[in-house]
Amino acid sequence: MKWTDSGGSFEQPEPGSYAAVCYKLIDIGTQEGEYLGQKTVKRQVILGWELDEKMQTGDNAGKPFVVSKFYTQSLNEKATLRHDLAGWRGRDFTPEELAGFDAKNLLGKPCMLSLTLSDKGKIKVASVSKLPRGMAAPKQVNPSMFLSLEPGDYDHQVFDAQTEKMKAIIMASPEWQALQRKAGKSSGFEDMPDDLPWRDEEEVAF
Repeated sequence: MKWTDSGGSFEQPEPGSYAAVCYKLIDIGTQEGEYLGQKTVKRQVILGWELDEKMQTGDNAGKPFVVSKFYTQSLNEKATLRHDLAGWRGRDFTPEELAGFDAKNLLGKPCMLSLTLSDKGKIKVASVSKLPRGMAAPKQVNPSMFLSLEPGDYDHQVFDAQTEKMKAIIMASPEWQALQRKAGKSSGFEDMPDDLPWRDEEEVAF
């Protein structure tokens, strides 16, 4: 299935349900955006999955499709992240689990993803659920990728491996800038473009 936009053509999976495995967790820090005409400030994270479905064309033929979703980093009972994680686990969190949930444990975990089309005609993750009993978990192909902006957990090599657009998003966060100041480095923020690419939790990144 091919789609074309102003940036060229790229292959996307068909809408539907897929077995998947989580291979990416990226902390992008606190981001400013807009929703219904109002400014928003949210601490955000990206989860990325490999699908048990291979691309058919171009240089990526034979590689698994990958999809991602931007979330507000919150386990509040009304948060989309908590809702999706509860569906993934097959149950909600206990108070004890909420007090000490280690997000890094999501890496390598299988699930079922329901993919639909957004209003812009792009594939998005509509829901996450537990892998059905008896279904084999997909074998992970891409290496796991974990980036935290928490002091002591930050890995600059993982940051360097991101796309330039993703770096721009991360560099706009006060958490990333604080890490640079602590290391005695320039934040690089003075060279950032004014129109930073921002995404809300309903969109998907490839």
